Amino acid sequence: MKKTYRLTTPYSERLDRNAVWNEYPRPQFKRNSYINLNGEWDFAVSKENSAPSEYREKILVPFPPESALSGIERRINKGEKMYYRRGFTLPSDFVRDRVILHFGAVDQIATIYINGKELCRNEGGYLPFSCDITEALVQGENELLLVAEDELSKVYPYGKQTDKRGGMWYTPVSGIWQTVWLESLPENPIRKIKITADMAGATVEVDTDAAEKTLTLKSGESYTFTENKIRIEPSDIHLWTPDSPYLYEFTLSTATDEIESYFALREIGIGDFCGIKRVTLNKKPYLFSGLLDQGYYPDGIFLPATVDGYIDDIMLAKRLGFNMQRKHIKIEPLIFYHLCDKLGMVIFQDLVNSSEYSFLFDTAFPTVGITKQFMRHNDQRTREVFIEQLHGTLALLYNSPSVLQYTVFNEGWGQFMPDECYKLAKDECGGRLIDATSGWFASKESDFDSRHIYFKPLKIKKPNGRPLFISEFGGYSLRIDSHLFGDSNYGYKRFATSDALADAISSLYINEALPLIGQGLSALVFTQLSDVEDETNGFITYDRRVVKIDEALMKSVNERLYRELDKATEK
Repeated sequence: MKKTYRLTTPYSERLDRNAVWNEYPRPQFKRNSYINLNGEWDFAVSKENSAPSEYREKILVPFPPESALSGIERRINKGEKMYYRRGFTLPSDFVRDRVILHFGAVDQIATIYINGKELCRNEGGYLPFSCDITEALVQGENELLLVAEDELSKVYPYGKQTDKRGGMWYTPVSGIWQTVWLESLPENPIRKIKITADMAGATVEVDTDAAEKTLTLKSGESYTFTENKIRIEPSDIHLWTPDSPYLYEFTLSTATDEIESYFALREIGIGDFCGIKRVTLNKKPYLFSGLLDQGYYPDGIFLPATVDGYIDDIMLAKRLGFNMQRKHIKIEPLIFYHLCDKLGMVIFQDLVNSSEYSFLFDTAFPTVGITKQFMRHNDQRTREVFIEQLHGTLALLYNSPSVLQYTVFNEGWGQFMPDECYKLAKDECGGRLIDATSGWFASKESDFDSRHIYFKPLKIKKPNGRPLFISEFGGYSLRIDSHLFGDSNYGYKRFATSDALADAISSLYINEALPLIGQGLSALVFTQLSDVEDETNGFITYDRRVVKIDEALMKSVNERLYRELDKATEK
């Protein structure tokens, strides 16, 4: 057994157990009807198929049971089911017509009961789901029971979770790991909105049976319409960029319902500049300099103790001069994307992989230059689940202005029919760019020449005519005593001091990455934002307490890259 140490983040010290993750969980579709069910729940683990007669433990929802913040802090074994129970009483003025129970995410299979009646079942682990519980409610106190099963099945998305953590594989999570909440809807609600924006305005599609809708911008401009689609072109145009993340807030109302939302005006694309393909933001050449962001925390694992954990990670990246984070094979709560919209951080979003991973075929062979993919992922059910999750992910994040790119397959994990998957994603992504095959197994259909480059210089002999995207590089390791998760050390190049690390990173960017900008380098992702368990290759330690490199120095390095793009495109 590898020795590990308990680490805490500053956010666990600020945690109010009576108001756990109490922020409204769906910021771009906010309704004035909200009861948060996070907090202390009864908890039991059993191999039986029926609820236990007694619950001897308490769990702090929404933290997964493997985490220290949950109060359970142990692995749930295969064959065991998790039973979550709590009571709730609805205020007399809460119920309108329908009561909806929402779960941000439950890993991997969840079955929901209200007052002993089974109401819904969900399979997945990363996407939100809900169920109408109106008919099962009683006067007074109601009982909510959730039964979760997690066999860490590779049929479902699982990301970096594994039974035997170590290296680039991490402690798995189970059960509830995002907010649980209630809302009440009128009989004829606004069911959803879909916002497609460009540089001049936004088209808002509304799913409702209401005859008349009114959309009112915060500025006071108001639009009343009877069709379920309207084009909004504000009189004052403010384009969204990481440096100026302007949001147009609005309310959308009907005779019986009202929601709050926002959009931003921006457009990502690809342009030809002196015969070189480059990524553009708002029709101008743009360099996306980013960090790999895996979204792990030592005390909450999949979730920081408070929302400040997200805010501080985003703001650290900005202070270091980065304008993009690659959200690596994990989908975050919608609050995270809202903060990126608001604070000005571009997100390149990975889909979450399923299927088996092979170190030999997916990493070792391509690292030494063998990039012929051996098509191994032929299980039909796994493919179907991946496609379902692709549709669900793109629908979930469609309205978020900060999400400008998707990665379909990372390093061949679960890769199948990449050209077809690219086309599916392209049809549904709302104008984003798609990296179909990040790393080495290039596909015919993709918006990028996407490469992972470790253990060798950043040299590109033959750009393939697409914008160049170094989608992973770096991985430089520095261990900081008293801020380590364990005795193991995983990184691609090790350094003994902060000065040595800073010199190496500066040299890598200035001497190797900067010259590639003239060849069409449009985006690059350094591994990584934070240490994660055994990986000690972050700019900040896993406990979020020590930044390993001078922030001003790294910001100046990034600014040199941005200036180089200006010079390269002025010719």
